[in-house]
Amino acid sequence: MSTPARPSDDMVARMRYDAASRSTVAAYVIWFFLGYGGLHRMYLGRWVSGFVMLAIFGLSLALTIVLIGYVGLGFITLWWLLDALLIPGMAEDYNHRLIDRIAR
Repeated sequence: MSTPARPSDDMVARMRYDAASRSTVAAYVIWFFLGYGGLHRMYLGRWVSGFVMLAIFGLSLALTIVLIGYVGLGFITLWWLLDALLIPGMAEDYNHRLIDRIAR
């Protein structure tokens, strides 16, 4: 009985990359449906700015009762629209950082 072939280091690194890499298409789907809360940024490894976006959105939503919240919602809308242009670069940056971690 023969032992199974051991995968090469390159193959293992490729499998790790495929398992942990981020898709631009998935990021756009998250951006479209949950982007106001910054979840697309969290998906792409931008945790701090994602939580800031979520906090501004939540606070602005709560303050719409006194009308001042609409200013924050306008700011979040502009940020959300700008992120539509930035998502491909953020996904590429995340995947490059992932390659650097795996290559060590």
